[in-house]
Amino acid sequence: MALSERNLTDGEQVVMELREHPKALVWPIVLLIVVLVGAVAAGALVPEGPGRWAAWAVLAVVAVVWVLVPWLRWRSTSFTVTNQRIAMRSGITTRVGRDIPLYRINDISMEKDLVDRMFGCGTLVVSDATEKAGMRLPDVPDVEDVHRRLQELLFRADDGSDDGEWPPTEPRRRR
Repeated sequence: MALSERNLTDGEQVVMELREHPKALVWPIVLLIVVLVGAVAAGALVPEGPGRWAAWAVLAVVAVVWVLVPWLRWRSTSFTVTNQRIAMRSGITTRVGRDIPLYRINDISMEKDLVDRMFGCGTLVVSDATEKAGMRLPDVPDVEDVHRRLQELLFRADDGSDDGEWPPTEPRRRR
């Protein structure tokens, strides 16, 4: 879970836990296959000795940099939607996070190119009422359903005012 129970505030509940679609790993997997074929070819074609070890070392470095690191980045990135905020956490060695309270959100858009449509994912762009750029959540699985569920959360909590806060003299609306 991206947000543990101790990171949730009173009354806050996790609505959706998301991870990037495995589509993000297509090119690293293709490269891994190429590296494995290269390792077999190096074992068969390069004579024993330092040349074979050098070829395998180069292939190992390629596998670590362009296969293992993207996989670790994919595994360590998560998006969590609660009934009060959207949280993004990422990072392999240094964890980085950003939270946007739902009442600050003023626009949610989605982008789906042809490849995204084939894989059933897309990018969700959440804009808030701050000077910071909006939050881009790439390769969100079933992005249309996530978009709809986020809108439902926003409309359920909307009080009808422009500032996103409950007017002090108006009673809370039922949810």
